[in-house]
Amino acid sequence: MPDQPTTPEPLRFAYWVPNVSGGLVTSTIEQRTDWGYEYNRELAVLAENNGFDYALSQVRYTASYGAAYQHESTGFSLALLLATQRLKLIAAVHPGLWHPGVLAKFIATADQLSGGRAAVNVVSGWFKGEFTGLGEPWLEHDERYRRSEEFIRVLRELWSSDSAEFSGDFYRIHDFDIKPKPVEVPGRAHPEIFQGGNSTAARKQAGRVSDWYFSNGKDFEGFTEQVDDVRAEAAIHGRTVRFGLNAFLIARDTESEAREVLREIVTKADTQAVEGFRQAVAQAGRSASDGKGMWADSEFEDLVQYNDGFRTRLIGEPEQIARRVVEYKARGANLLLLGFLHYLEDVAHFGEHVLPVIRELEKDVDERLGNGAPAEEAVRAVRA
Repeated sequence: MPDQPTTPEPLRFAYWVPNVSGGLVTSTIEQRTDWGYEYNRELAVLAENNGFDYALSQVRYTASYGAAYQHESTGFSLALLLATQRLKLIAAVHPGLWHPGVLAKFIATADQLSGGRAAVNVVSGWFKGEFTGLGEPWLEHDERYRRSEEFIRVLRELWSSDSAEFSGDFYRIHDFDIKPKPVEVPGRAHPEIFQGGNSTAARKQAGRVSDWYFSNGKDFEGFTEQVDDVRAEAAIHGRTVRFGLNAFLIARDTESEAREVLREIVTKADTQAVEGFRQAVAQAGRSASDGKGMWADSEFEDLVQYNDGFRTRLIGEPEQIARRVVEYKARGANLLLLGFLHYLEDVAHFGEHVLPVIRELEKDVDERLGNGAPAEEAVRAVRA
């Protein structure tokens, strides 16, 4: 018998946890978003009841670029895990500032306490001052990715082996066992491992070792290029990788209202902070061996939202946004990582007004793809 077509998985949604002060845009515009725990606990419960499956806790260690205060990502993620029932928390972590064995133990504990909802986002590092300020060496761009790959391989080994062994250039593990292991969850070998980075080194690393690849905000063509590259690398190693895409979402009753919010955010940008960020991220994509990568071609407006979230153009009324979201899914997105201006209000509005439209359009596109229609054909139906 021929293989039966599989039912496509629904698109998943994550949000950036505002665990640093200053909100998700570097602007003096009013942001009714708070970085404290009480606000974030309320937000996490609201989000899991409005269609969100994941939340990503940012990692900042020192005051910088409008973020004067920050809560540490792993501890904050654990607190939010214990305040929720279904939401998965992705804690951003830096190799070089963590030992993978210590992190593996922490995440295994968080996973046990939360019933299998802990995850990590391995950040190779772009902020040189965090490393040098703590007296840690600052590696060249591609070397940072080599270290991250070893870091991920050690995490996998420790979570899956009772007698872990690893010998690399950065880490060495000998006959080491952590117990308890993470929770056994159907369809999950161990806590999910995410990574970002747009450079060639990042894409190849994702294809070799990561479960998820996060793209900075990209237009359709830029995102498709990354998906194709990572999939090709993963195929060489007999693997599959899932894809997340960063976006800043501004949904209002009309497109003109949404565009006016964007205009005000950019007009009121904190120019000094944005310029400081621009200088810091020169340590990222532009320092890669091929000059590609995170923020390598970002303009001033892009950097006002510090992961190029405006570029994804999820700005408008609900149906406009939904059509773009579903087209990104057809191009390979499994998850959208969203930032908002006023989190409590905007997350509730997303769940009530935007997500239902996405699900309706998604059903139509999934049906077309399931019937063998090429992605371009399914996408044209969304645009119509």
